[in-house]
Amino acid sequence: MSDLTNRLVDEYFATGTLSGLPDRHFIDGVWLASASGDRMETFDPGLGRAFHSVVAGGQAEADAAVDAARRALKGPWGKTTPTSRGVLLMRVADLIRRNMDRLAVVESLDVGKPLQEAEGDIAGAIRCFDYYAGAADKIEGKSLPLGPDYVGITVNEPVGVTAHVVPWNYPFSTLARSLAPALAAGCTAVVKPAEQTPLTALMLADILQQAGIPDGVVNVVLGTGAGIGAPLVANPDVRHITFTGSVDTGIEVMRSAARNVASVVLELGGKSPAIVMADANLERAADDIAGAIFENAGQICSASARLVVERKVHDETVALLVSRAERLGMGHGLRRPNLGPVNSRQHLDRIGVHVEGGRSRGLTIATGSGATVDPVSNAGWFFQPTIFDDVPAADPIVQQEIFGPVLAVQVAEDAAHAVELANATQFGLVAGIYTKSLTLAHRMARDIDAGQVFINEYFAGGIMAPFGGVKKSGIGREKGLDAVRNYCKVKTITARIED
Repeated sequence: MSDLTNRLVDEYFATGTLSGLPDRHFIDGVWLASASGDRMETFDPGLGRAFHSVVAGGQAEADAAVDAARRALKGPWGKTTPTSRGVLLMRVADLIRRNMDRLAVVESLDVGKPLQEAEGDIAGAIRCFDYYAGAADKIEGKSLPLGPDYVGITVNEPVGVTAHVVPWNYPFSTLARSLAPALAAGCTAVVKPAEQTPLTALMLADILQQAGIPDGVVNVVLGTGAGIGAPLVANPDVRHITFTGSVDTGIEVMRSAARNVASVVLELGGKSPAIVMADANLERAADDIAGAIFENAGQICSASARLVVERKVHDETVALLVSRAERLGMGHGLRRPNLGPVNSRQHLDRIGVHVEGGRSRGLTIATGSGATVDPVSNAGWFFQPTIFDDVPAADPIVQQEIFGPVLAVQVAEDAAHAVELANATQFGLVAGIYTKSLTLAHRMARDIDAGQVFINEYFAGGIMAPFGGVKKSGIGREKGLDAVRNYCKVKTITARIED
């Protein structure tokens, strides 16, 4: 750890908080309290207690932020060249890099995730802003083949005011992956972070202002989904909404957007399979799958929540995963454990209900026994890594998103059966395939109904690889150049050449 990181960690454990944490809305370049005077606490999941509080807004703040973003479109931002936007985004990336220690500590503290994972998230956000900085002056239109007497072109224009509703599991990196392409395209934004994890979005607002992003271009409003999120996405001046969260809330967001004929990108639930065939490198597969289900305590939409394993290697693969699960050390995120807490007491209880339901139905639990605490403090919201073995395809442990460190094992007889099991849920976010046969891998990838398929490495790819789901996992794509298109409207211009 750097000296600054060590000092911040020491400060937190000595005082129970960190100095200088933001606590207000950021609207039109100004830090503002809520008109109502309401506030809400933000909690440290590793100790199960509040360590800070922030303002909680509503309709008035949502409307003020959208109005500021609408006016900013007609101000200096609307006249900023694509090249200049790219320079500003590169400056943002550099400032994030300079502030990485503090951002990572706050992200770890607010979410609960191990500090090394938070550091990876911040590094990914830097890469994201760098990538879209390079894309800003490459958002090109087309020349249309209308014949010798006509000129036809298309022009990509910013779609307008955009709303970014950010989840609590990856608050900084998820915000970066939607905000950076929106700014690259010339849009303005209103950000609504999850009420559980508001702090790094506010810290990013400060960085954006330091970088020279004009006032009103990016606004951050705080509050609950019902209190401020709903009026934000219902505002008729919002022309695009990017939402990451639950299926049920995503449906309501889409309904609000439909009333205003606004576009949406929805990244919703997942129950993603990792398929292990008999010829796979089992050690590597076990390492990948354990990482992809137990990272961030399983609170990942694209987690490998299901292991679909060929019967010939079932016993060996499950044994490898049980061994890895039982070696994971749990603890407070700032102490860099292998496994941190889940984000809230309410979510801890939800995971427990799922697991106890499976136990009551007689499912086999290969490892894991339920909720626990940090062994140092005897506090916090922790859940032991849990593996259910040989689960029937129709069981809720397979069909429902648990969003915790819980793996469901399904046994396949062959490749065709594995694909059948992989496709047999309402979700279709990602899938992983482990086999030494690339022919088999590509055949299975063709037949799996998912937005992204990984072969022999879970989470392969990066910021340049489009990401999103099918079925109830959502619509639209983030990351890659596809993400820029979310924030553009295409104008066609045709002209007759007069003799």
